[in-house]
Amino acid sequence: MSLSPDVVKKSVNIDSTKAYFDFSSMLTDYIKNYYTNQYEDIIFLCIGSDRSTGDSLGPLIGYKLEKHLSQYTHIKILGTLDRPVHAKNLEETIQHIYSSYNNPFVIAIDACLGKMDRVGCVTVNHGPLKPGTGVNKELPSVGDIHITGIVNIGGYMQYMVLQSTRLNLVMKMADTISDAIKFTLWDLNKKMFFSRYIN
Repeated sequence: MSLSPDVVKKSVNIDSTKAYFDFSSMLTDYIKNYYTNQYEDIIFLCIGSDRSTGDSLGPLIGYKLEKHLSQYTHIKILGTLDRPVHAKNLEETIQHIYSSYNNPFVIAIDACLGKMDRVGCVTVNHGPLKPGTGVNKELPSVGDIHITGIVNIGGYMQYMVLQSTRLNLVMKMADTISDAIKFTLWDLNKKMFFSRYIN
């Protein structure tokens, strides 16, 4: 669980009629700009816990992506409902990524808390995610780009806020993000963006 950035460079509200399309366009731009030839494997690191409604966004997205992205040999999903990546195993997982994959490009995904008028927004930004700051935990930063979904209001009794977050909102957000990711990768693959992986 992380805090939402003060200045959101790229975001869309999931209640927007074009949320899926707009978020896919944003993500496409970020991958095209930052996934350069120095990288090889793409790792979607979906952070969160299935024990808290508000913090389950990451594992839900991982669950939704896992089967659909198996066709891409250079793309891996870490953090699912079955095997979540959370505070207790995040550092170990980061070490695993950089020791097991080839020049990994990490896309970190997490839920976050924010201002009332930002709840329901999903964002994509360049640079590492700082998980845990929303609930005052010191965890390692991770990600070349990161995706966040603002699931509830921050600032007071964060653990209680996470527990009382509506599952409907988290599920809608997980659907929007995972569908956008699937379409983005399909579109980039169709346009031969990943041609270096095709024999």
